Amino acid sequence: MYLGRFLVVAPTVGAYRVSSRSFPNREATVHGPDTVTVGPTADAPETDNPYIAYNCLRATERGAVLGNGSHVDPIAEKLALGYPARDALAEPLLALDFEKDDYDTPRVAGIVGVAGDDPTTPGDGPGAVVGTVRRDALLVEAVAEPTLVATYEKDSPGPVEFGATDAAGAAREAYDLAFEHEVCAVGVSGSATDGFDTAVVNGD
Repeated sequence: MYLGRFLVVAPTVGAYRVSSRSFPNREATVHGPDTVTVGPTADAPETDNPYIAYNCLRATERGAVLGNGSHVDPIAEKLALGYPARDALAEPLLALDFEKDDYDTPRVAGIVGVAGDDPTTPGDGPGAVVGTVRRDALLVEAVAEPTLVATYEKDSPGPVEFGATDAAGAAREAYDLAFEHEVCAVGVSGSATDGFDTAVVNGD
């Protein structure tokens, strides 16, 4: 099954994977402790496609944001400004809307390790929020168990078996999930209280 780009979020661990048929020549690159970027490899053909390079992970003091495009930055900025996690996720998704490509590709995003005092996440410990904007819907929800949302096939958040507990394990597990055309993956673990670790896995 081909899901395109997808992410998995849980309260203290998350992952994002690029799967691509059209633009496989990409890699994930760590930029300091707080940012991971997806972009073309050195040997990638030139393209003017605006959707192939972006920050796919931004860690803030209030949570770590994962996503498949330019919406990751404004989500992280709103979260850092003190917006509740659900609002920080929903507003940029609604404003930027689905990608205006040939497939009306949904935008997907999640926040991991949200502070326990955030009223939009369940329980007293760290929380997670996941969302997507498609042509026909904006879906945002707080989750307590590993939840997957993808650009294709599984474009509504749903539960997934995901056992990783650290960033390196999350990146590897996401990369190895049995969905087609894996390119690279990013993992994050931690919380707003303890800080975040990140890791990447790039294909051969």
